[in-house]
Amino acid sequence: MKHNNRALIVIDVQKGFSEYDIKGERNNPACEENIGKLIETWRSNNLPLVYVKHNSIFETSVLRPNQPGNDFKDVISGEPDLLVNKTVNSAFYGTPDLYQWLKENQIDSVAICGIQTNLCCETTARMAGNLGLDTWFILDATHTFAKEFNGKKISAEELAQTTAVNLSGEFTEILSTETAISKIERKLG
Repeated sequence: MKHNNRALIVIDVQKGFSEYDIKGERNNPACEENIGKLIETWRSNNLPLVYVKHNSIFETSVLRPNQPGNDFKDVISGEPDLLVNKTVNSAFYGTPDLYQWLKENQIDSVAICGIQTNLCCETTARMAGNLGLDTWFILDATHTFAKEFNGKKISAEELAQTTAVNLSGEFTEILSTETAISKIERKLG
């Protein structure tokens, strides 16, 4: 397998999430800018680029098909090498089959970014690790929102840090956008 062929998997960077961009509820305001830098780096180095779109099956979801919230945010530019449509958290349970495409293209390493850190991004990263892929999780190119459970509110930043702790070592290597770009350019330069 090719080790210098790391695919960037950009998950659910869709306009519907902007509805929840309330000060204090969302973390990492630089997320979209960092995703843009990653896409640019992957594209300029001719590396595989995968866009993932969540097509919600729920009537009230901002991510259901055929309405503006389902569209990609403006940072998601150009054509990917693969577009995966999904209705669940993991990009590995979408159409077309992401894992099959990676195998067919001899890709055994991935980098994950997108929305939301602790849901679709974390689920996809766990599966990538379990499937034996060398996985980078680019934490500052993800964001999430505060959540409440049993009367306790957990901040978006706490959720993001918990995701990093959960994934680090066991499933993925946690990287910043700057470090990921530096590693790609060093390896290919």
